[in-house]
Parts: sequence; structure tokens; C-alpha cells
Amino acid sequence: MSRSAQNKRAPQAPPAVQGTAAFLSPEEMHKLNRLVLMSRYVVEGNLAGAHRSPLRGQSSEFADHKAYGVGDDPKNIDWKVLGRTDKYYVKRFEDETNLRVYIALDRSGSMAYGSGSVTKYAYACRLAAALAYVVIKARDSVGLFLYSERVDLAMEARNSFRHLNDMLTRLQTFEPESTTNIAEALHQIAGSVRHRALVIVISDLLGDEDAIAHALAHFRKRNHDVIVLQVLDPMELDLAFKKPCDFEDLETDARVSVNPRALRKAYSEVFRAFIDQYRQACAGMKIDYRIARTDQPFDDFIRAYMSERQRLSR
Repeated sequence: MSRSAQNKRAPQAPPAVQGTAAFLSPEEMHKLNRLVLMSRYVVEGNLAGAHRSPLRGQSSEFADHKAYGVGDDPKNIDWKVLGRTDKYYVKRFEDETNLRVYIALDRSGSMAYGSGSVTKYAYACRLAAALAYVVIKARDSVGLFLYSERVDLAMEARNSFRHLNDMLTRLQTFEPESTTNIAEALHQIAGSVRHRALVIVISDLLGDEDAIAHALAHFRKRNHDVIVLQVLDPMELDLAFKKPCDFEDLETDARVSVNPRALRKAYSEVFRAFIDQYRQACAGMKIDYRIARTDQPFDDFIRAYMSERQRLSR
């Protein structure tokens, strides 16, 4: 066989089910229908919606006063203030806007791991699909960044079910990559999102913890609301293997033989410290941080988290 023939790859047949239907069943979408993802901070959107905007407008929520001047509508004069101060002031209101949401999804090699039937990457994709569906259903806008050691796919935030379907169809064409540089990719994403938005980072966060925390701080420095969902396999959390086995690094192919029983206590301490470092860093930056276990139904996780977030946003 010639060299060119060896290197030639047969074209892949498109998946039987594409787009939204590949990630969400009708039953799952029904469960998600009543959920709303709220931003805790001021955002900038492009449609009328239910989130506070930094732009002044004519919504029902009072913002502040300003001295009455040429061009101001007399209907906005605050007569009570006039009675107290004998000066003319007009009321200003906070405009309400729709929310721009960007999902930053990790496809690095470690996301290919799964001790059961679901890999971390497959679970993360379904989380992303469910979140995007909730956003679109609420008439907000959603975009997608897919990254490994760099940004591999960038889709601007839009508000339509057609856009959602196109976005998830594109997502189907990617698999986990062998290399990773989470921090560098997140810096690249932070630099490209110009308007205040809600950014959802979905990753196992396996990398340089300090560098990744610094990249998350980049989003907050640009006034984005940030949610971090750390996707982990139960075996990574508990190291519940019962027999000696070989561990292979999915990004470097390095292998090591270990006895999990002998390592379990030390491993648990190290892994707990690893998680606590992210939890404390996110708390310090006012970033929502949650662990998403792949053995928990993703729609149950989404519903529980959004119910909690909605209570905290009031």
C-alpha cells in the first residue's frame, strides 16, 4: 500500500441524529422548560429582557436622579424632590436587557476519561447543551467557545433555536484533543468577549491551578459574571479501584502501575486540596463554583443548581 493511501482517511458519515436532538431528549427538554438562568451582576445585551443593564432606559426599576435639562421629558420630573428642594430633577431608570451567555467548554485529553459508560467530555457536552437550551428558551443569547491548548471553535452569542441547533451540530464534530493549555485558552476567550456577559466554564480544571485561577480572574477583571462547573468522574474523586492497575495520562501517554488501596488516603488528601484551592479562589473572586459528577443525571444537576442560583440572586 502506498504512503498516500495509508494516510488517507475515509470520510466519516454524518451522525444519524444531529443538533439539539443528539444531546437532549424531548423528556429532558420538558424538564428544563421552566428554568431561567439569571445573572447576578449588570450585563449588556441586545434585546429586551429580564436582566439589569448598565445603560439607562425606561424600565420600572429606579436608578438615580439627574438635574433637569434641555431635552429631558417633563413627565420624568420627580415632583416630590421638587417639593423638598425647590429644584428640578428627573428620574433615571435601569434598562432591562437580555443576557449574553458564553459557554467555554474544555476538550482537552483528560476530558476523554470515563470509568463508566459516560466520559467527562460527553457529560460536559450535555451540560453545555442543557444550559444553552435554557438560555435560548428564556429569549437570551448564547455563544460557544471550544478549547484545548487554544480556542478551536468560537461562535458568537445569538438568540434563536436555529442558532442553538447549528451550535450543537458543530459541537458534534469535535472530540477531546491530546494536548491542553486551559489557562492560555481562557485568557484568549476573556480577551475576545467585549461586552459584559455571563461566562460558564465547563472543565475538569486539570492543569496548573494558579495559572487557571489567574485566567478566571481575567474574566472578573472585565466585569463578567462567571460560573465554573468542574466535571469530574467519581473514580477521580474517590479512587475506588479495588485491584492494582495501570494509570495512563491521556495527554502525555505516560503510564504508571499503582495499588489504589495503598494510595487512597494520600490521594484523597491531595485531591481534596486540589478542589479546595479552586473553591477558595472562586469564592474570593465571587465566581460560582460547583462540582458536576458524571454519575449524577445532568438534568438533575442543572435544575438543582439553577434553583439555588435563583434564590441567591434575589
